[in-house]
Amino acid sequence: MKPAIVVLSASALPLARRIADGLDAELHGARARVGEADIFFDHAGSHIRTLFEAGRPIVALMATGAVIRILAPLLADKRAEPPVVALAEDGSSAVPLLGGHHGANDLARRVASLAGGAAAITTAGDLRFGVALDEPPPGWLLENEGDAKTVMADLVSGEYAWIEGKAPWLEASNLPISDDGRVTLSVTEEKREPVPGELLYRPRTLVLGLGAERGAPIEEAVALAESVIAEAGVSPSSLGLVASLDVKADEPAVHAVAAHFGVPARFFDAPTLEAETPRLANPSAIVFAEVGCHGVAEGAALAGAGPDGRLLVEKRKSARVTAALGQASMPVDPAALGRARGTLFVVGIGPGSDGWRSPEVSTMVAQADDLVGYSLYLDLLGPLTTGKTRHDFDLGLEEARVRHAMELAGEGRTVALVCSGDAGIYAMATLVFELLEKGGLPDGARRIAIHVSPGISALQAAAARAGAPLGHDFCTISLSDLLTPWAAIQRRVRAAGEGDFVIAFYNPVSAKRRTQLVWARDELLNHRPADTPVILATNLGRNGESVRIVPLAELDVADVDMLTVVIVGSSHTRTVTTGDGRKWAYTPRGYADKAGTGIGNAA
Repeated sequence: MKPAIVVLSASALPLARRIADGLDAELHGARARVGEADIFFDHAGSHIRTLFEAGRPIVALMATGAVIRILAPLLADKRAEPPVVALAEDGSSAVPLLGGHHGANDLARRVASLAGGAAAITTAGDLRFGVALDEPPPGWLLENEGDAKTVMADLVSGEYAWIEGKAPWLEASNLPISDDGRVTLSVTEEKREPVPGELLYRPRTLVLGLGAERGAPIEEAVALAESVIAEAGVSPSSLGLVASLDVKADEPAVHAVAAHFGVPARFFDAPTLEAETPRLANPSAIVFAEVGCHGVAEGAALAGAGPDGRLLVEKRKSARVTAALGQASMPVDPAALGRARGTLFVVGIGPGSDGWRSPEVSTMVAQADDLVGYSLYLDLLGPLTTGKTRHDFDLGLEEARVRHAMELAGEGRTVALVCSGDAGIYAMATLVFELLEKGGLPDGARRIAIHVSPGISALQAAAARAGAPLGHDFCTISLSDLLTPWAAIQRRVRAAGEGDFVIAFYNPVSAKRRTQLVWARDELLNHRPADTPVILATNLGRNGESVRIVPLAELDVADVDMLTVVIVGSSHTRTVTTGDGRKWAYTPRGYADKAGTGIGNAA
């Protein structure tokens, strides 16, 4: 997860940006004081607490006391704390406050190096031995983390250690090692409990290969996986990867097994698995005829374990699932093996202002490798596009845009398809699912994980700026006849007028289309008063924002452009002017007339 660099002052901004660039991190800035940031916030305390609760590493350019007071109410289980580093605004000192053995010490050293200052490391083991025994590097797991403090204290006090097993990171440390050391540092996949005076490390060297029929029961897959691991006599903590054939990238049972053991799932194509045929214990011509390789479970286990790996457990079968267990010579790196199931985030960024972009959308964009969208929408993301691969498209190429995003995700990438407003309202989310239904996509693009995140739609933004015109029943109608016959649009406008709905018109005009809005105005005048409030909202949330309220009879198409949302009130929509002279529009729902509220009877 990317660190969040939190900065409160303009004077510290250059240093914060240097740290963010050096760590490939996000810059979070106080809106009132900092003119540039990837993500802005209004209240430092609540924002930092939100980041902490989400598990984000934090580098705060703040006084240590301030950070401590902010996070103190949240402190509970130190094993669950993300790294938190306080950095002096002049860069002189980086202090790991929390999560010292979960990356904060290392993070402080990296920050100090970038800032030209010093890391204030106080953890005894780190200082004396150059290693934190309760923070093994990626690919290794300490099974009895609760014993690390006592063991480290013994070593600091003069005891010697004995390393049993192979762990280069331990061997390269400054730990006091002796053949008769009283402290044992064991490295093994063998399933057993730690003994007193021992730290038991699990190298993530095991790869579980899975094959599954389409729709195989999750419970069956998990049970078979547990059975295979038990048969091997190894600890599940040494499992580093669940692997399968790429056509199983969207198989729920495979992902459920990976989630059950808390490891990634990776997928190999058929030629890669077929190359493992000479090492298979149970090659199958039937499997080859079906999927193009002689073994899925064994082949995937061996492909994940690498050329120096071996099968610990040959293929085992249940009714609809197969499983095999491979062992690598060293911990596996999932990022270097096969490919992940691709992910497509379909995000709505709102009208364009970062203040109207949801935190979930910002997080999804931050997680993406690739950004796909209309150039203007990508530009509106500002610094969030830094370090991402942009795929810019012109207007009118909607299908090409969506297809490209899905194909990129089909290659195992994490992609954000960026829409303005809400992705599901006159935007690209619907086209994603239409293309899935229509077919014709590459196989990988059909197996991606899809997440749609809501955004503030133009009609919501316009209504909020104008007051509350959507307070009662409303509908939206696009006046563009590019994809919808004009006769159908006329029928909908007429029905909405007869039903007395508040109507939000999207695409009210274009450079060549100027008559539809005039027709809609005249038709609605047959159903509601001439003084019905009409909101004209342009460039919402961006420079040049304009919001006006005019009577329906005076609606002039010359005042409307392609960036304008038009909301026509119902016969019940009213206006009210506040003491500052500002006019607001609202559509009452009847609360004031509801018995017992006291509003309608107020003197």
